[in-house]
Amino acid sequence: MDAAAPVTPQPESERPQLSSRLMRRKPVEQLVAEGGQGEGGALKRSLTMWQLTMLSIGATLGTGIFVVLGEATPIAGPAVWIAFIVAGLTALFSALSYAELAGSIPVSGSSYSYSYATMGELVAWICGWCLILEYGVSVAAVAVGWGQYLNELLDGTIGLTIPEAFSAPMGEGGYINLPALVVVLLCMVFLVRGAKESARVNSIMVGVKIVTLVLFIVIGFMGIKAGNYTPLAPLGVTAISSAASLLFFSYIGFDAASTAGEEAKNPKRDLPRAIMLSLLIVTVLYCLVAFVAVGAMPWQDFEGTEAALAQIMEDVTGHSFWSVVLAAGAVVAIASVVFAVLYGQTRILFAMSRDGLIPKVFAKVDKKTGTPRINTIIVCVFCGVLAASIPLGQLANATSIGTLFAFALVNVAVVILRYKRPDMNRTFKVALFPVTPILGFLFCGYLMMELPGVTWAVFGAWMVGGLVIYFLYGMRRSSLATPEAAVEATTEK
Repeated sequence: MDAAAPVTPQPESERPQLSSRLMRRKPVEQLVAEGGQGEGGALKRSLTMWQLTMLSIGATLGTGIFVVLGEATPIAGPAVWIAFIVAGLTALFSALSYAELAGSIPVSGSSYSYSYATMGELVAWICGWCLILEYGVSVAAVAVGWGQYLNELLDGTIGLTIPEAFSAPMGEGGYINLPALVVVLLCMVFLVRGAKESARVNSIMVGVKIVTLVLFIVIGFMGIKAGNYTPLAPLGVTAISSAASLLFFSYIGFDAASTAGEEAKNPKRDLPRAIMLSLLIVTVLYCLVAFVAVGAMPWQDFEGTEAALAQIMEDVTGHSFWSVVLAAGAVVAIASVVFAVLYGQTRILFAMSRDGLIPKVFAKVDKKTGTPRINTIIVCVFCGVLAASIPLGQLANATSIGTLFAFALVNVAVVILRYKRPDMNRTFKVALFPVTPILGFLFCGYLMMELPGVTWAVFGAWMVGGLVIYFLYGMRRSSLATPEAAVEATTEK
């Protein structure tokens, strides 16, 4: 079926029941066959396994370790590095499921497409709506953090900072957060040029931030005091799990490689490898940085410290130069997160648009660059304005719960697809099936339960808004709403 074909209205008597419309699935073969095809053009397959890995690291390694570490340490104490392991283990179970599905269904929609093939359109929409929360809102939140580190860098180098009136939104002492808007628009300039060019820029930025964190580990190691590790869990074991639910935000983004499924040169082979390799690198760096940080500075001193790593560098060396170096690395690191997450957001919207659930403009491909140019501009302008003008508050905190929900669905999708399509060609298989995806689902559910009630309230409101949009627009305009597609989706086994 041509995904771009107009939807033919069905007579009322011929329309399937509501339950059938909500549960209609898109066949795996159709998802794969449509790969790369957009409105007026096709995406270019140009990304290597290494570039996919850098994209995944770029979307993950950033604000979490530079900012969230300072918030989690007062909760978990010296055991904060164990909390990183717990959060990483939760991510690992889901990463294994992502790797299997990415190798089997190498498309841009990530967990949205996996849900569409296994659990039906309504669940797919809910998953896609969660991904919009994960990617879109987190971009704005991360961009705000970039402006804070930029001010720190400017202060340490030239002794000047951007006035608060132009570095904070209304409601937080300013009029507009100009740095947050600037970083998003700069990323947009590179993203519209093409996937290959974007991957090169991202790889450079990722290299800079890895070097920065390795430098911190080396210098911080010289300041470790054994007494700072005892007692290991002064606030109890439950405090470690509470910190882990907060630190899970640090792992958001490892799934970004799966959004590049239609631009990878060899997606079935390279996507699973990129997902697992990126998670391994990020987890090792997180745990080493956390272990060195709490060893070099008493855990009580992390309270209220937004730039703990920079402070440790200065305390250990006795020179402010190293804190400036770290601030420069943080500026690059956070910019790369904005860059990679914006990329992932545009590709998910591309897949949803091709399926008819959101306007077709998001699936329009520029013939010259091979990118969804208009999609990219719309997303970047929206996220830039959001970051520049609105205090995100609990909406930003809801990114974790949205991600955990999407990850839980991926674990379920692996189980369903294994039983429904056991003979499907899989370039990567989850070990210890079905125990591993079940554990992944349970871990996600457990960390969701650890999040505060206000986060659940924001998430609930977001979900209600998404369902309203689906029933008023997406369900009627879905590419599976034609009689032929409805039959194919219903009979697909």
